[in-house]
Amino acid sequence: MDLRITNLGAAKRRSPLALSTVRGDRVCNFVSDDERVLYRVVTGGEPAGVDESFERAGPREHVYFEPKTLRAGIVTCGGLCPGTNTVIRTAVMELTYSYGVSTVYGFRYGFAGLVPGSGYEPIELTPELVDDIHHHGGTILGSSRGPQDVGAMVETLERMGIGLLLVLGGDGTMRGADELYREITHRGLPISVIGVPKTIDNDIHLVEKTFGFETAFSIAIQAIRSAHTEAKGYLNGIGLVRLMGRQSGYIAASAAIAEPDVNLVLVPEIPFSLDGERGLLAWIERRLATRRHAVIVVAEGAGQDLLHEETEAIETDASGNVLLRDVGRFLKKRISDHLTARKVSHSLKYIDPSYMIRSAPANPNDSIFCSSLARDAVHAGMCGKTGMLVGLWNNQFTNVPLREVVGRRNTIDPEGDLWLAVLESTGQPSDWGSSCETRTKGE
Repeated sequence: MDLRITNLGAAKRRSPLALSTVRGDRVCNFVSDDERVLYRVVTGGEPAGVDESFERAGPREHVYFEPKTLRAGIVTCGGLCPGTNTVIRTAVMELTYSYGVSTVYGFRYGFAGLVPGSGYEPIELTPELVDDIHHHGGTILGSSRGPQDVGAMVETLERMGIGLLLVLGGDGTMRGADELYREITHRGLPISVIGVPKTIDNDIHLVEKTFGFETAFSIAIQAIRSAHTEAKGYLNGIGLVRLMGRQSGYIAASAAIAEPDVNLVLVPEIPFSLDGERGLLAWIERRLATRRHAVIVVAEGAGQDLLHEETEAIETDASGNVLLRDVGRFLKKRISDHLTARKVSHSLKYIDPSYMIRSAPANPNDSIFCSSLARDAVHAGMCGKTGMLVGLWNNQFTNVPLREVVGRRNTIDPEGDLWLAVLESTGQPSDWGSSCETRTKGE
């Protein structure tokens, strides 16, 4: 990997932040570009050598832009996500009060708001306007999906005199941010592009945690508890909960560990079959015979191979994402049909809290995380860094080049600690292909 961060030029202006460069003087310190965060902290089984490391995020002693004349912009793209308004608010407050930037614009409805003729005029984001937006879910700026004319977007930034653009979004949005950065670089413009990773799926490459993720699986727990109550309330009761997670099952896995009433977790990374002695349907039948209830959590991207025919044309949304079939409703029908055919009386309750989760405001811990990301994004942009996003790695905030992020995503490692925790919490089969015996662990 090449984890070097691009700079617009030399940062020669003294930062207006009243920080120190002296350790032990009881004053918070600037961060040096020489401070690094190791990519790997656990070694073994790999060739010895110098490991890659990230540039540590944080305020620098010198800035590139003159704060009083700088115009900054913020844009939010993709699906709704808890904490977006918190990031917007913190960024506006940091730019205004800490650095003295007088003008911050919000571009409405995603990248479409950067295209002339869209009809979405930008709004000026003042501290008064954003004062209480963190109390609300969604985004004050609105959002959209899909690519836009990169050249037209750059021309808008140039025409408006924008020197710093903060881009909030997921993997598709970061691809768009990288294209913006490349076009800006090609034209030789002094515009900084800084990403803030926003997705409840927690699947941004080289980022340990994205904002909104913790709130998402925390709210999902409420649905799991309801499913468990329903399942326990009836003979052979089944609570089936569908959670978001297109290609990565982090929400489903984390929620199941946090709420250990779950007996089975299905995620996109772990294939499973429906039929046969080692299939899902037989597992459910055995589970009901021994425990009389079951709680199942399924990520939206799980089992898609069971829903699609090979000859079907693949449909995509405006962002190019494959349109998923509803695996929750599919499983509800197949499970019920199977048990009915086997003359097993049952009560199956299906819960899908997805859009309730996306539209919620951030919980307190996520709010802290959102604010930290926003401040570090402002710090990076003010000192002239560009073509990067602010992430978290080994519990440290980092500056990560967009070029190393786009085109890849985080997924659950079937041999990793997270999936092991799921298996040990639920007692579900560790390998659908070799064993589907029900253990009696759990209630």
